[in-house]
This record gives sequence, C-alpha cells and structure tokens, in this order.
Amino acid sequence: MDLSWLALLACPLMMLPMLFMMMKGNHSDTNHSGHQNGSTELDDLKEQNKLLQEQLQQLKNKG
Repeated sequence: MDLSWLALLACPLMMLPMLFMMMKGNHSDTNHSGHQNGSTELDDLKEQNKLLQEQLQQLKNKG
C-alpha cells in the first residue's frame, strides 16, 4: 500500500495548529498593555510631527 500521499498531507495539516498557536501568542501579548503604549506612542508622534512642521515653516521663511 502506497502511503506517499500521507506525507503530502502532513505538511499542510501541521501548519494549521502552528498558525493557530502563533496567532494566539500574538494576541495575548498585545491585550495587556497595547492600548496604553499605543496611545502614548501616538501622542509622541503627534508632538514630533508638530515640531517638524514648525521647523519646516522656519526653513521656508528663511529662504
């Protein structure tokens, strides 16, 4: 009896549990502190954007 087709099915079938475990691990890390860090990071980026816009405006006024 030829079982070579079983080897072809083994790879895709093992990928499903691996993908599930990887996705579960990614979601558990972000649920704890993702919202707080994301909002402070967003505020930092907004402040940097404001400073860069001011610097750009100063450079335009000089030239």
